[in-house]
Amino acid sequence: MGLTHVTTTVRRLAGGGKGLAAEFLVDTRAVDCLAPAKALRKVGIKPEGKNVYELADGSPVELEYGFARVSLMGEETVSAIIFGPEGSEPILGVLALEGLGISVDHKTRSLKREHARSLKQAHAVIRLRSMR
Repeated sequence: MGLTHVTTTVRRLAGGGKGLAAEFLVDTRAVDCLAPAKALRKVGIKPEGKNVYELADGSPVELEYGFARVSLMGEETVSAIIFGPEGSEPILGVLALEGLGISVDHKTRSLKREHARSLKQAHAVIRLRSMR
C-alpha cells in the first residue's frame, strides 16, 4: 500500500499569520499531528507540555506538544501537535482527521469528507483521554 500526503496548514490558536503550509503524511495509526519544532515556533505555535511518544520502531521518546488550528480541504479544527526533530516529516494524525470530518479511503488512498461526524467515535476518544 502506498502513502497519502495532503497539503495542510497549521496556525497558532489565535489564528492569523501565515501559518505552516506543508505536505503532511496522512497516518491513521498516529494519534496526534507532528511537524518540525523550529517550523512550528516560527509561525507562533508554542509548546504546552511534554509527553512520551512511541516511535514506529517501538522506542519511547519525550517530545514537546502544543495546540494548533489545522486546515485542509476547506475545513478547520484544533488539534494537538508534536514538536518533532528537525527534518522530520510532518504527520497528520487521526484525531485531526476526525475533527475535520475527513476519512481515508484505503483502497484509493484518497481523503473524503464524511456526510456527518460520528458522536460515537468522539465519545470513545473522550473516554480514552479521560483514562490517562
